[in-house]
Amino acid sequence: MVRDLFVFITIKSDQIMSQEDRPDSPSTAPLANERAHTRRHSSLVVDGPGKAASRAMLRAVGFSDEDFKKPQVGIASTWSRVTPCNSHINVLADAASDGADEAGGKGVVFNTITISDGIANGTEGMKYSMISREVIADSIETVAGCEGFDGVIAIGGCDKNMPGCMMGLARLDRPGIFVYGGTILPGEGHTDIVSVFEAMGAHSQGNMDLIDVKRIEETAIPGPGSCGGMYTANTMASAIEALGMSLPNSSAQNAVSQTKQDDSREAGAAVLKLLELDIKPSDIMTRKAFENAVTVVISLGGSTNAVLHLIAIANTIGVELTLDDFTEIGKRVPVVADLRPSGHYMMSELVAIGGIQPLMKILLDAGLLHGDCLTVTGQTLAENLADVAPYPEGQNIIKPLDNPIKASSHLRVLYGNLAPEGSVAKITGKEGTRFTGTARVFNSEEEAQARINDLTVVAGDVLVIRYEGPRGGPGMREMLTPTSAIMGRGLGDAVALITDGRFSGGSHGFVVGHITPEAFNGGPIALVEDGDEITIDAENDVMTLHIDDAEMTRRRDAWQRPKPRYTRGAMAKYARTVSSASLGALTDLPEATDDLN
Repeated sequence: MVRDLFVFITIKSDQIMSQEDRPDSPSTAPLANERAHTRRHSSLVVDGPGKAASRAMLRAVGFSDEDFKKPQVGIASTWSRVTPCNSHINVLADAASDGADEAGGKGVVFNTITISDGIANGTEGMKYSMISREVIADSIETVAGCEGFDGVIAIGGCDKNMPGCMMGLARLDRPGIFVYGGTILPGEGHTDIVSVFEAMGAHSQGNMDLIDVKRIEETAIPGPGSCGGMYTANTMASAIEALGMSLPNSSAQNAVSQTKQDDSREAGAAVLKLLELDIKPSDIMTRKAFENAVTVVISLGGSTNAVLHLIAIANTIGVELTLDDFTEIGKRVPVVADLRPSGHYMMSELVAIGGIQPLMKILLDAGLLHGDCLTVTGQTLAENLADVAPYPEGQNIIKPLDNPIKASSHLRVLYGNLAPEGSVAKITGKEGTRFTGTARVFNSEEEAQARINDLTVVAGDVLVIRYEGPRGGPGMREMLTPTSAIMGRGLGDAVALITDGRFSGGSHGFVVGHITPEAFNGGPIALVEDGDEITIDAENDVMTLHIDDAEMTRRRDAWQRPKPRYTRGAMAKYARTVSSASLGALTDLPEATDDLN
């Protein structure tokens, strides 16, 4: 009886999905053959009598007989209640899944992690931030690769999960789309998270009482969404849209809005179109597409983190992009967006006048974008922008190209004897373009923060925060807490800060990060001493430690690498495998070496 039942099930299973109906079978019917590429991966998991166990497992999570014949679309959700940036993304993931189902696919939602830079800033926990980017990319690759998803939608809403999502899509190279979780609305009094950090700095200077600090704390973050200025999240969302990997205007929608839910649902349908057309990320993320992304980031006055993340994404998809490309593109691209942190407006206000699509149309018409780049709509960038309306008359957020905020890029790549392999500065010009001062050296962010707060740091100082690079930290913490404290003390144009760590998109002032080689690798930043004179020249893109070669050699000979701060766990693994910041701080580069043991 049991044997007969087993034979019956096997026969029925074979009838539902017989060898002749399998997309990868030589005897596939012509119509099935035309659609074979839409199920390249899922067919290997669920087709035929030998996959009855796989189907049985999937039936338990909602699959029907018909679903096994459909392309499977994995929906990578970064939802969690860890941070407001991602606290609404479960709703967007469900909308994307519904869109895939309605278009003839089968959506499958799964989760990956997120951490919160805003919460962890200034603590040891912030070292996990860059590590999380690699974990997110690993997990998306792992789940989609294991489960045999034919297409992938990744939904991100905070600094590291966005490039992590993109790296996961690039590694898989299956038809895929990125959906941005959307921007937060302004807090009371036009405040945001950076307002809170700067209030803390003002309080340490005696310029704000605790009652006012608490009021800002209570009202600056009114609900879900990513930090509201042109900080890293909104920068990366804009870059990804310019890259062609998200639907038009996905980067410029409020997190809690019908338009953002519609964007997610439309992404579900769009990935089915990509499957039909057999368009993969490698078809979209070309060299020209990355040049478009860099151009848009510069025009918006975007975060220095875009340099790190775009190089990492490009490397992952197999496109050469270097620090020097940002310099070359920056020579011809002006900064035109008056957006925070250096400007006045927030992303939600840019959303209200049309987002970045009209800006991209302006840049395209000026010959600054490559219009022939393919996008996830199945059309070119120029085709997507053809009917975009201009910004309304009288708006003050986006300046004309012939009357920009800055005529060339604010993202400056500096070399010199302090950064022979490069560094990245964010110089808007408001703090000046050249700074010479006296080094005040710290071997951790905490040391520097304490001396800023107790008023030891004074005008004319160049704060040197080292051993915070990808390997030395490990994890390359961003320095939002010290830069905000400096601004809160009113020293934004009187103090410079250089580091082998990095900066939040919310940081502003005379700051230089990503210094390579980092201190832990014996870079010259490890050799700086208190009292040394340092010049930062953002006109000639040079950073100079004013000591002679003989003294530099003497210090190098005396230098000893400190012991690793972690020997087990995620931080230790990251430190052993991570590459230089100038290469994107990736953990899967073939040339990466482990010399810590």
